[in-house]
Amino acid sequence: MEEKLPTKGAQHIEQLMQQLPTDSERYQVLVSAKQFKASWVELGEWLARVSNSSHYSEWGFTSFEDYCTKEVRIRRQTAEKLLLAYRFLERKEPDLLQRRQERPLPDYRSIDLLRKAEEGDHFSMAEYGELRQAVVEEERSHPTVAKQFRDISHSHRPEQLTVHRCKSALSAARRLATSLHELPEVPPELTQPVTQLIAFLENRLAEEQAE
Repeated sequence: MEEKLPTKGAQHIEQLMQQLPTDSERYQVLVSAKQFKASWVELGEWLARVSNSSHYSEWGFTSFEDYCTKEVRIRRQTAEKLLLAYRFLERKEPDLLQRRQERPLPDYRSIDLLRKAEEGDHFSMAEYGELRQAVVEEERSHPTVAKQFRDISHSHRPEQLTVHRCKSALSAARRLATSLHELPEVPPELTQPVTQLIAFLENRLAEEQAE
């Protein structure tokens, strides 16, 4: 089996690690960053410590975001989700943190959605409980959790559901039009209605978004 070459980000982290004491906090964060795909919670914990202590300024970075993007090599949005997801577990689900040595924790993106549901004002306690069951107890995949989150959100905001459905229909119509154009034997009288449908959906979507 061919060995996979490290990414530029991984190479950057490796080079930095060679210059740091192995028992330093800065080194340990980079170790966690290398293992991010396998266990996000350790990186989230270290990022919380660095954010709380502001040690990044001692290491020559102007902000926590600057440190995350330039040294740890993760996007600002990813760092924020990791941080918020870890703090949410500390506050609401400490038992999950205790079990992390036994089996992997749910996807940090699913935990972040659970946090949004708990902190938002449009999820009822019952709806939050259903989402928590899917994330924590049933350990559903992130796409499944994300769909459940969207469905609950849309049920409280019908206008969002209309826009979402309109976008989905428009995407499907455009894919159909592309496929039909690749079949020269399809007569124009059959492709024309699809073109008209696309124009209708584009207008409808513009009207919905303008309201």
